[in-house]
Order: sequence, then C-alpha cells, then structure tokens
Amino acid sequence: MIQLPNWHRLLATAVFTAAALSWAAAEPNQLTPDERKQGWILLFDGQGTAGWRGFGKPGFPASGWNVVDGWLHHQPKGGGGDIITLQTFSDFELVFDWRIAPGGNSGVKYLIDEKRGAPVGHEYQLIDDAAHPDAAHGPKRQTAALYDALPPVQAASKKAGEINTSRLVVRGNRVEHWLNGVLVVEYTLGSPELAQAKAASKFKEEKRWGTKFSTPLLLQDHSDEVWFQNVKVRELTP
Repeated sequence: MIQLPNWHRLLATAVFTAAALSWAAAEPNQLTPDERKQGWILLFDGQGTAGWRGFGKPGFPASGWNVVDGWLHHQPKGGGGDIITLQTFSDFELVFDWRIAPGGNSGVKYLIDEKRGAPVGHEYQLIDDAAHPDAAHGPKRQTAALYDALPPVQAASKKAGEINTSRLVVRGNRVEHWLNGVLVVEYTLGSPELAQAKAASKFKEEKRWGTKFSTPLLLQDHSDEVWFQNVKVRELTP
C-alpha cells in the first residue's frame, strides 16, 4: 500500500476535519450554501427514497428498507436486497453517517457491474467489530476495510448503535477510506500492492475487481439492521 508523506497526511486530515465541521453545521440531510457551491448533491433527503432502486430491479424494494426519523433504514431480516443509486460515478467523493445494530453487518459497495448479475465489487465494510463473527476473521473484514483485501491502518469505529461518519474518495486510480476523520485505507487501482491483496482474497477470480469504471453506489442488505443519514456525493476531476 502506498503511504502518504506525513505532511500530506496531516494536511488531508486537517482539510477533512474542517469539512466535517461545515457538514455538522447543516441540518440533517441538508446541504449548506458552501456545499452546494462545491458541487455536493444529496443522495438521501431524509424523507423518501428517490434516486435509489433495487440492485437488478427497476424500482425501489417494496419491503426491507424504509425511512425512519430522517434515516434510511434497513429492517432486521426485512429482505428487500441491496439498493443502488440511479446515477453512476467515476471520480467522486462520498460522505455518509451510519450506525449499525449490535451484532450487525452491512457495507457500501462501489466499482460494481450490474451486468454481472451479482453485487460483487469493492466494499467499504460496515460491521459491529466486537460482536459479528465475520469481524473475528481479522482486520481485513472489520469496519472501513476494503473488504477481505486491505485492513484499516487503525481502529476508528464507534460502538454498535453509535453514529459514525465515513468518507470514500475515488480520484483517478487513487482510493481512500476515511472513518471519523481518520484516513484508514488508501490504495491505487492497478498497483502491484492491490494485485497482491486481491490474489489473497475471495475476489482473486473476479476479472474486473481492482479496475476503474463508472459505477453506481450500493448500500448492502446483509439481513441486519443498519441506518444511513447525510448521504452526499460530489463529482471530482481526475
């Protein structure tokens, strides 16, 4: 994994912290005037599910997902399947708040190809690290990991039931996973380091895994209860 110089990492953290303060100043599921100028758009307005549909389906699931108190909520064992954005993205920055039920597991996926017929792609892991059995396999399956491929460099998640803020950046071939203001995963698409991680993962036979293409963003139905809020994205220049 390619590491940023210390000064670059500190600068990036400072920029993210300042942005987080700006996001916090807005009401839930709303954009500030500055965010609008910067090109941010809401993917969830806190009231409905416009802009989303089921993976491999023309419309939004009739069950499983609902909106509760300004949160996009997946009900425990509610079914419905994964949901994806109607819009696709190539170079982008995604920010979202989330909380997971005790013992829960979910994820945000990107670089997925719906034509493949299965939601296989890169996954920003969301999980109860303390209680879900998948997390017991090690850091590569814990919160904010590039699931089953790259572990977070440090633990930065909060306890199940508490609100976390995540950030995902894909710009050119560079990808970053942030969690609660900490840069925890960084990698380069097409790099030898990523190829090595892929070879040791469950995705070793997936031809498009590790390559760059335009993608919808996916919220995972892992049968567990999870909530999403303040889901916003902006397109970036490569």
